[in-house]
This record gives sequence, C-alpha cells and structure tokens, in this order.
Amino acid sequence: MKSPWRNKRAWLLVVMAGTLSFQVQAQSADTSDVSATGYECTQAPQVTPSTPGEWLERGLWASHCYTFQARAVAIDAVGVRTLAMSHRIQDGVRQQVVQYLDGPSVSIERHSPVGWLAWTEESENGELPSPERWTSHLEQFYTIRVEEETRVAGRDAIKLVFEPHDEWRFAHEWWLDRDTGLLLKHILNDQNDRVIETFQITQLQSPEQYAGNVHAYESGSVQQTPWQSTWLPDGFVAQPVSFTNDERYQRVYSDGLATVSIFVESVSSDDKPALQAGVRQLGVSGVAIEHYVSDGKRWQIIAIGEVPVDTLQRIVSSIRFEPLADTAQESGDPDGVAE
Repeated sequence: MKSPWRNKRAWLLVVMAGTLSFQVQAQSADTSDVSATGYECTQAPQVTPSTPGEWLERGLWASHCYTFQARAVAIDAVGVRTLAMSHRIQDGVRQQVVQYLDGPSVSIERHSPVGWLAWTEESENGELPSPERWTSHLEQFYTIRVEEETRVAGRDAIKLVFEPHDEWRFAHEWWLDRDTGLLLKHILNDQNDRVIETFQITQLQSPEQYAGNVHAYESGSVQQTPWQSTWLPDGFVAQPVSFTNDERYQRVYSDGLATVSIFVESVSSDDKPALQAGVRQLGVSGVAIEHYVSDGKRWQIIAIGEVPVDTLQRIVSSIRFEPLADTAQESGDPDGVAE
C-alpha cells in the first residue's frame, strides 16, 4: 500500500510547485486572454498585483505559462524528502516531472493540457470559473490576506494566508514568487496551528514564460454512482472523474483549495480483502475507511484528502446507496446499513 500513497504525494508536490490547476481550472473573464482552445500566455496580466485576488490570478497564470526546473524539500510526519522537479510546455501541452532524490529512485512523468485534475464549479452550461469567481468562492470559506513580503530560495516573495471559516478544513500559507507568480513555498496547518507539512522550493532554475497558447482540457461531466454522500462541508463541489470499472467507483470533491477523493469498492469476493475500518493520518493526507452493506453486498468506502480526519470520517459515514436512476437526488432513506 506504500507505493500508491507515495505516488499520490509525488503528484501533489508537482501540483503545488507549478500547477495550481489541480486546485482550480479557470478562464479569464477577458476573452482576449483565453481562446476557445486554451490560454494565450503572452496576454497574461503584467501589472503587479495589489490584492489577494490579483495575486491568486497571477499564480494561476504562472502555473499554466511558465517553464522551469527546481529543487525542493517536503517535510511532514512521514519524513523529509528532497525532489527534482520540472515543468515544460511543448506544442501547447505541459510536461510535468517529479523525481525523488532520497531512497529508491522514483520518477513520475505526466503530459497534460491545462485543467487536468482541476477545480470546476457547478454551472448549468458547464462553464469554467474565471479567476474572479474562483477567488469569490474561496472567500466564502476562507479569509485570504496578503501578510508580508519576504525571500524564499533567494527570490523576493509575497505571502498569502488562507484561514478557514470552520473546523472542516485546514489553514494554508502560500509564498508566491513576486516576479513570476510561481508557488515557492506552502505550509499546511491543522486546527491547532500545528504544521502538518512544509513544502519549499530551494532552488528555482530558469523560469521562462511560454510564448504561445497552452491547450485547455475539456472537462467532462460528473458521472453518476449508485451511492451518494449526504454530507459535505459547505463549498465542496463534485469534480469530473472517470470510473475504473463496474465494481469500483470514485468521486472527487473540492472547495477550490482542498480536495477529497472518495473510493467505493465491492469487497464481497474473497480475493478482495477489506482494509481495517477507522481513520489515520498518512503524512499530509488523512484517510477514513468504513464498510457498508447494501442488498447483501459488502462495500468498502475510503475517503482521502488534505482535510481533518474528522471531516473524512463524517463524509464516509454519510454515504448512502441508491438506485442509479435516482442518484441525482442527494436525499432519501438509506438502503443499506453501515457496519
């Protein structure tokens, strides 16, 4: 089980360093900045930001439009890891690579257009959120402020603080490169203001703005599942995701900053042993596992995300099974019994 979690963390580190699109997929409200097929990087705003929302927009454009190489360190309860990272753009498609420099050699590479594993908001026409709408959404659930100017990895940086309005999510601190907008440092704090994880670029090499169009990813629709979560923290919106097979289902929810993935898998057969129910913390990610019986069939429910374990426990406990045709309704009497 160690390898899947490690791979997930590796990609989260790539995301934090140069791809805010894991947290938000956005189109500028100015149609001159964004074409039907992607983002025109040469038309990104050039004015120095003066508000938290403007700095978030600068970071979004930077995550799409800058190529770079970097060295980084990540520190959490699991240990200390050093990484080599790169973000390249070729013919409008991003290439993201992260390599662990400690222990066994692990290198992961992904080619993706803008918006892969992205945050989208509910919309009748499937329209993607502008940076302004993304910021407006976050401000409903976090107090966002520019706190100070400092230096990170030898570069001038601006610090953004995200303080949650409730106990269901964590506080975040970001340090953005003042020149490019790239994320240089990220700290995740729990409800008692204890540091859960520190991620920091230690050397940023050759950041260069891409002079061209970065292809956009066409987000799909949120697919139906034979189960529903009857409780989520306010602001968490279902994200497009593909199912792996008929016996395993996944849903992803995000508030624009934090992400929760829910996996529901049949464990009725002997060759699929169930994991032990309960909650645990795996580095920055919390995990909650619960078992459920519906129509004589046993299911395993797993929630994982960068939120408190109490949040994940409440989410998995809220899962109810319904006929697939009725999944558009979020309420109703439960068909099964949680173990």
